[in-house]
Amino acid sequence: MKTASDELLEQREDTQQGRYLTFYLGEEIYGIEIGYVTEIIGMHPITKVPEVKDYIKGIINLRGKIIPVIDMRLKFRKEPIEYDDRTCIIVIDVDNMTMGLIVDKVSEVISIDGENMVPPPSHKSGIKNKYLQGIGKVDSDVILLLDCKMLFDEGEE
Repeated sequence: MKTASDELLEQREDTQQGRYLTFYLGEEIYGIEIGYVTEIIGMHPITKVPEVKDYIKGIINLRGKIIPVIDMRLKFRKEPIEYDDRTCIIVIDVDNMTMGLIVDKVSEVISIDGENMVPPPSHKSGIKNKYLQGIGKVDSDVILLLDCKMLFDEGEE
């Protein structure tokens, strides 16, 4: 038998289905399923951690919780840029693991239905798409939809 809290959780998940927080890295637009997003914060002081990959910028203290932060530009092998007042951290939670994603700027929350989504290009095309779960089409924009679970994967890159 379902409890009231189970029903509320299901309703919340239903309303988040197909909704993505969009952000920019340069001119490219990316999307993350809104259900993974905990909050969006401005840049915080980052404590460097020795002997980690270059895209792992370090850790932040967010209201007493220590969170690793990664620079999405470096993760996707883009040129680093100077952080500015539009740079922010998207805090995500995947399977009870929390991480901050440093992005150039956050755009908006959008809905993308199944008919406006296509699978990522196949590996045969030469495009490495380990982090993509799909590609969304909204008006004239192409949105690269990220697989948040793969962001935590530390396998070979």
